[in-house]
Amino acid sequence: MSTKNLSSTEALKKLKELATSIDFAFMATDLSNQPIDAIPMSTKRVDDDGTIWFLSNANSDHNANIQKDAIVQLFYSKPGDFEFLSVYGEAGITRDRAILDELYGKSDDAWFEGKDDPNLTAIRFRPTSAQYWDSKSNKLVSLLKIAYGAVTGEKTDLGETGSLNV
Repeated sequence: MSTKNLSSTEALKKLKELATSIDFAFMATDLSNQPIDAIPMSTKRVDDDGTIWFLSNANSDHNANIQKDAIVQLFYSKPGDFEFLSVYGEAGITRDRAILDELYGKSDDAWFEGKDDPNLTAIRFRPTSAQYWDSKSNKLVSLLKIAYGAVTGEKTDLGETGSLNV
């Protein structure tokens, strides 16, 4: 794997690409306590400035944790495509009706009583740093590259890893 650290526009583009492609992240809150509190969350939107949005229940543990300490870490993983993303930053909670209307989809009815659910909130996550691992190939191609390298002893380009300076 080659190292490619990205910054500014390139970093934001890679962050958006991976978070959107992978969709689900483990959101870790209350990072000062162990074990950390981590739950799966579906990414609703990634803005061009890197802000990542989620929907959440106002009475959830993660909302309470964010109100206590806004520092959050997201872990995205798509092993089938060898794509991984770890993002560290600050989160905030909003009940802004325009944002909730924009983010809410029919599939969210499984968790909420519609857009007007009084417990519906949005979590706004602003990244401060990130690390990524991206094979740039599908699983089959990556496995073939690994096998080729094992047989020939040659190093093969399995993709990129690096920091995203957002």
